[in-house]
Amino acid sequence: MSRRNAFTLIELLVVIAVLAVLMAILMPALNRVREQGKRAVCLNNVKQMAVAWNLYADDHDGRIVNGNTTVGSSNRDRACWVYWPGADSPEENRLKGIRDGLLYPYCPNVKLYKCPTGVRGEVITYAIPDSMNGYYHIPGAQSQIKTRRSQIRNASTQIVFLDEGRLSPASWTIYYDQEQWWDQVTARHGDGTNFSFADGHSEYWKWKDIRTLDIAKMDIDLWQSVGRHTTIAMTLGNEDLHRVQRGVFGGLGYTPTSCEAGICPLP
Repeated sequence: MSRRNAFTLIELLVVIAVLAVLMAILMPALNRVREQGKRAVCLNNVKQMAVAWNLYADDHDGRIVNGNTTVGSSNRDRACWVYWPGADSPEENRLKGIRDGLLYPYCPNVKLYKCPTGVRGEVITYAIPDSMNGYYHIPGAQSQIKTRRSQIRNASTQIVFLDEGRLSPASWTIYYDQEQWWDQVTARHGDGTNFSFADGHSEYWKWKDIRTLDIAKMDIDLWQSVGRHTTIAMTLGNEDLHRVQRGVFGGLGYTPTSCEAGICPLP
């Protein structure tokens, strides 16, 4: 009678150790691939939102949609692209905020309003910046708020949507005439975020300044209560900040710190 061969305990341990090493090697690569897939989905989402934004303007004689999310945050408009019912409101109310929005007839898929890496339970992660018919009481930026598509100087470089991370009241805010952040940016898909532009295309921007990442990864409640009011928000010479401000407003309302040293181009 033949004897059946079997693994010894040492051999089993060796196999398990080899598998563990292979998993340690492969997991980071698999995570990167998965995150790149989410980036592609998010890029398509903001692109579709930009298409809807343009279709609305086409149907309204070139007037662009109200970029606010709360009725009364703009004196010019009484309706919003989506509605912000409150951070603690039930999910169904937040979904209703999408369906009641002015862009929903042009983009009637609630899944397109959220990045796949978004906050659990959140249904909208994208935002319109103040410059696109949004909140216009930003100090020094009132003259930069566009209400019609014809006011946009360069449609291929002007941001109309960005991944804010979670919906908030009004529209997404950044200073025009100061070298300082106000609202947070996100750090997704490999420490960057996605934007779409007035011509309908979308881009992924990877952050280059470690200070941008520090802000993006700060707890949202800490940022809103303390962070944005301290020197943390003022990141002098930050190319990420300059790039986003140019994308939002089409230029800068100040001379960047690094430009004073002749490092970057003037606005």
